[in-house]
Amino acid sequence: MTTARQTAITTAKLRVLWLVLGFAFVALVATVRVGFLGMSDRAVAATSLADALLPPRGEIVDRNGVPLARAFPAYALWFNPEALGESGSPLVKSPEQVASELKAIFPDLDEARVASRLAAGKQGYLRRRVLPEEANRVQDIGELALEMPQETDRHYPQGQMGAHVLGYVGADGKGRVGMEEVLDDRLSDPSRRGTPAMLSIDVRVQGALEDELRRGMRLVDAMGGAGIVLDVDSGEVLALASLPEFDPNKIDERGANLMFNRVTNQVYELGSTFKPLTVAAGIDAGTIRDMGRRYPATPFPIGGYTIKDMHNYGASLNTPEMLIHSSNVVTARMVEEMGANRLKRVMADLGMNERPHIELPAKGFPLWAKGDWPLLRGMTVGYGHGISVTPLHLASAYATMVNGGIWRPATLHKLEPGEAPRGRRVFKASTSARMRQLLRMIALYGTGRNADAVGYRVGGKTGSAEKPGVGGYRKTTLVSTFAAAFPMDNPRYVIIAMLDEPKGTVASSFQRTAGWTAAPIVGRLVPRIGPMLGVRPDEHRDVDISDLKPLVPEANR
Repeated sequence: MTTARQTAITTAKLRVLWLVLGFAFVALVATVRVGFLGMSDRAVAATSLADALLPPRGEIVDRNGVPLARAFPAYALWFNPEALGESGSPLVKSPEQVASELKAIFPDLDEARVASRLAAGKQGYLRRRVLPEEANRVQDIGELALEMPQETDRHYPQGQMGAHVLGYVGADGKGRVGMEEVLDDRLSDPSRRGTPAMLSIDVRVQGALEDELRRGMRLVDAMGGAGIVLDVDSGEVLALASLPEFDPNKIDERGANLMFNRVTNQVYELGSTFKPLTVAAGIDAGTIRDMGRRYPATPFPIGGYTIKDMHNYGASLNTPEMLIHSSNVVTARMVEEMGANRLKRVMADLGMNERPHIELPAKGFPLWAKGDWPLLRGMTVGYGHGISVTPLHLASAYATMVNGGIWRPATLHKLEPGEAPRGRRVFKASTSARMRQLLRMIALYGTGRNADAVGYRVGGKTGSAEKPGVGGYRKTTLVSTFAAAFPMDNPRYVIIAMLDEPKGTVASSFQRTAGWTAAPIVGRLVPRIGPMLGVRPDEHRDVDISDLKPLVPEANR
């Protein structure tokens, strides 16, 4: 009995001893760890409550709160040649083998450059923005010198969508190119970065615009495209696309070459899309009163240049016929009566003589003739030549023409009701009403017929302009544009669709002009975005053109 009791006591003592030893070992490990951290050269980071609770950079969202840009935890690939603490090679394997294994994880990696850097033993980032699954594969390589520090990165959940609106964040944490640059201080401000920055963009409309513009480019093998959807009353930009686009989640050499914004930074001669603006200026000036009055439509010489049309439209045309057939000759005759400098003042009032009004940093300056305009200059500007502006200039001008005559600057900020700027009056309200009729007739009976979406009352004008080159215009290259508004009985939105150097293909009936290339983009886009924007098809409503239909034979067939 005594022996059994002594055995039990001995066993209990051993258990207590092992328990004490276990606690002592844990305490020793903790002490060593604290000492290591204290002796290391990594300073303890002081984190404020704001830094702990708020993202390091504020979110950007669309007008409905859909995330466009946000911070997210990621990893970086860092090469630390001192990881082994030895004077020899920091790598177990050869630099070439390690680079090859990294190439298998990151197919776009420059294998030769990485191998050279590893061989040189120079510390630094080998790659930023590494996904967790990629970080695990890097760890599997088994090289301690390949470290994977965790850091906060910028993520664009919509991918390439809206890239030219958003821009991106550089390695230094600063915004670049788009609204990331414009809002840099606000997104970095601890007092404001907790509240998302809301843009005027509607991600649904943006996606539809890019999709249809991209499809239009492919169908006619165009080298580029530009598009915008603009609220005619507030100036809010619902969508803005410049194609090809870049990927803000992956800025590489190709992406860097695609950052140029065709909507706000590139100026073009936009051709016949200017003709309705010229007619509006003439109506306001009182030189165009009678819509049925006929103007000579035969070619005529001026200043060593002959103004002519692509086709023979007969001896004369009235105003609706001029727009339906897009006559340069009749437009020039209208400018002759109005006066070149009167047209110049209207164009200046529309902002055509200054950079476009929008928050984006990249804004192109128009090619604008200074001083008094001679008559020939006024005539060519009247039909969209001799002046180069951005597609955004054109969008703002068309919004002015159809909204009652008030010009307002475009904006990428969401505006609350009543926040739209007062703007400035350019056209009379009666002139705007007349232009809504005329634009609708172009879509019904003229070059814009391929843009007419049933029930949506689209109106607009085509423009096909040869691109200037060395020694004159290049007849083999066009900029094809369709400028539209809908619904024309109560215009709410302007759409600009532009293709750079489209080619005649089967899809365009082997035509390169805007009626066959750019107009169909609008015709497909409007039915997609109309319901999203509260505009539903109605075949029983339309702008009243009954007083103009008798003047146009095409309307009575």
